[in-house]
Amino acid sequence: RMSRHAKKLRDHDINPCLAETDATTACMDENNYKKDMCTDYFLKYKNCRKFWHEIMMQRKRNGVKPEMPSAEERKKILESMG
Repeated sequence: RMSRHAKKLRDHDINPCLAETDATTACMDENNYKKDMCTDYFLKYKNCRKFWHEIMMQRKRNGVKPEMPSAEERKKILESMG
């Protein structure tokens, strides 16, 4: 059974980088946990976290709730950027 924290991390509305998390984990599994084999995946994850953190901070400054956009809203934000 998953803890509440683990469930939150698996929730698309809470974790904007779920795909990157899963891809990184899969890469690590496939490469016997040799981190240097998965550098690209770690970088994509890091960039994802940075991007959404900046969006969250901007929304917080502007008083927008919730601070993290929903999965649907994030999809629109990404589409609007091309």
